[in-house]
Amino acid sequence: MPDRSHRAPGRFIPGALVPARTASSVQRRGQRQWHTTPDSVAAWAWYVDGRRVDCEDMELASERAKDGEGFVWLGLKDPTDEDMSRFARQFDLHPLAIEDAVEGHTRSKLEQFDDTLFAVISTVAYVDHDKLPDADASEIVSTGQIMVFLGENFVMTVRRGENTPLRTLRKSLEASPTELAMGPAYVLYKVLDRIVDDYLQVVAEFDADIDEVEEDIFSAHGTTGIDRVYNVKRELIEFKRAVVPLGAPLQALATRSYPVVDEEVRAYFREVADHHTDARESILSFDEVLSTILQAGLARVSVADNQDMRRLSAVVAVLAVPTTLGAVYGMNFDNMPELHTQHGYFVVLAIMVLGMLGCVIFFRRKKWL
Repeated sequence: MPDRSHRAPGRFIPGALVPARTASSVQRRGQRQWHTTPDSVAAWAWYVDGRRVDCEDMELASERAKDGEGFVWLGLKDPTDEDMSRFARQFDLHPLAIEDAVEGHTRSKLEQFDDTLFAVISTVAYVDHDKLPDADASEIVSTGQIMVFLGENFVMTVRRGENTPLRTLRKSLEASPTELAMGPAYVLYKVLDRIVDDYLQVVAEFDADIDEVEEDIFSAHGTTGIDRVYNVKRELIEFKRAVVPLGAPLQALATRSYPVVDEEVRAYFREVADHHTDARESILSFDEVLSTILQAGLARVSVADNQDMRRLSAVVAVLAVPTTLGAVYGMNFDNMPELHTQHGYFVVLAIMVLGMLGCVIFFRRKKWL
């Protein structure tokens, strides 16, 4: 296990850590960089004719694969820059691709470096608000990344975050040697297919959420769900940022020719591209629906505010009758009409009550009360 305690801090510079490989195969086998698997290695295996070959030496398996015997599938989870530099030397990876793998990339993309394909794929997962530490938090979309280095005799997956674990995918492929026999490009297809399936699952969760907020907003007393509509729309934007950019890489894999992607495998990428289109169109429709729901909710809040103002105005008008009469007869002038009438007090009270009742009846007919 390499000692990482004295690793120099600072930004990772791939060019300084990935020298050109000039040694022969025999020399490389004698100059192995490590004897045990680094902590970032989630799993690795050497496959020949679709079947896993027992081998404990990763570099030996890589050299045999370069000689035309199958391919190596290496899976990394949150590797350090030191680990990435070692595997870059192992598989002759381009420094720019390694830099993206170390520092992360915000958008899905596909690039070709010589005979190696490099794909960055955003991953998503739906997390309910009751699973979050903040009780006031709404539903949230958790994002991550999977980066895939694809060569003729190897495929290396680098996973950032906790979304879309590939352990079950590896097991299912190992149970079907005919699929693994199609080579590293087929592994890339299965990774993309798993990620797009996760997109569709999150789409289904959003569909349920939108139905709930729509029912809440348009219910009889549904004027308190505006905050939730806004939160769902905000998370939908985050989801869209993760999903939409993957369309261009999938289209390229489905239509363009790459040395490491056989024509037979290219048809599978077209299928994934179709599923991705379904997810993307659903997201765009959700965005429009949420915008409409948000506008309708704000309109309902405005109408409710207007109704409250009408009720307050009606109450003020009702109370204005006794207030006006009381103010007039509270001026304490000596010469006022009916001031010394024997029953003037009761007459004024009756006028107040009748005036208030008249206002109440009027505003009820206007539906202000």
